[in-house]
Amino acid sequence: MSEERIMTLHPAGKSGVRISKDKYDLVRQAIEMVLQQQGEVSFGLLTESVGALLNGRFQDSIPWYVTTVKLDMEARGILERVPGSKPQRLRLT
Repeated sequence: MSEERIMTLHPAGKSGVRISKDKYDLVRQAIEMVLQQQGEVSFGLLTESVGALLNGRFQDSIPWYVTTVKLDMEARGILERVPGSKPQRLRLT
């Protein structure tokens, strides 16, 4: 039985990637949890916080998955980059 996969979107209209729906859902829930608790966070802190939440439950590269899922969530209008923030800061829309 093959696992369900989804095609992610990219906010700049670039090609997305096909990833496991289970992994996508796990990382997305963690991202949403961090942003609900913290409001607005830097990308670095988001990656670190998701890593802490998923500690021991995720075998793949957390930074890669956080980046991929974050871009998809941006493309879908679920989260946004705070305009003019350097380093990049994120918040739920």
